[in-house]
Amino acid sequence: MTNGVKHIIAVSSGKGGVGKSTVTANLALAMAALGQRVGVLDADIYGPSQAQMFAVPETSKPRSDDGQTFDPLQAHGIQLMSMAFLVDQKTPMIWRGPMASGAFQQLLNQTRWDNLDYLFIDMPPGTGDIQLTMAQKVKVSGAVIVTTPQDIALLDAKRGIEMFRQVKIPVLGVVENMSLHTCSQCGHSEPIFGEGGGERIAQEYQTELLGQLPLSLHIRQQMDQGHPVVLSEPQGQVAAVFAAIAQQVRDKVENAPEEETVQISFGD
Repeated sequence: MTNGVKHIIAVSSGKGGVGKSTVTANLALAMAALGQRVGVLDADIYGPSQAQMFAVPETSKPRSDDGQTFDPLQAHGIQLMSMAFLVDQKTPMIWRGPMASGAFQQLLNQTRWDNLDYLFIDMPPGTGDIQLTMAQKVKVSGAVIVTTPQDIALLDAKRGIEMFRQVKIPVLGVVENMSLHTCSQCGHSEPIFGEGGGERIAQEYQTELLGQLPLSLHIRQQMDQGHPVVLSEPQGQVAAVFAAIAQQVRDKVENAPEEETVQISFGD
């Protein structure tokens, strides 16, 4: 078990642009609202975004007393660690896969997480080096797959589910983002990216559709400003969806048979 962390949840997607980071931030806050101690690790080494989503100032740096380990930053009661805290946010990470994987391990294991019940890992898109490193080195309690309803996103989400199954990490369920758009002027609702995709993929892989989130300009604006909707509109419909997803994740993890969270090692 990672020091200071009881359960690790990977939030993943097969492709970028589906709202995985938005789901991670709001799901973490919803879990904290259930009384849990929660952290977020931004494992997207090449394109970290959690610092902006939690409105962490660019000048904020993690404290290190020994030059080897770091204290996580705090925002909205969530413990945070990201590559964005260690380098200038405009600096590109022009690294090969092994370097990014090494950075991921350092961020995870050299952060002094303070007695977390849940650590949500905002994974980079795809099924590459960092995902494999996590499967080899980390005891993960489960994965949440984020997708949108269109076919190309579902195809990539299937690859993500297959990857987690091959490395014996339980798939807790699917979150379908951008499932429906409601016009703010006339109130007409339309499934711009198609409909039913999340439910179909959940049925195909014998998992659950944890929740469906709308395509909303307001949510995007709030996240860009560092005001996650779970905090900015706690009584709203979207916050209620995240609360239900968090409850399901907690129930699944707490009630999982012990053997479902056994670490798998493939060797180096």
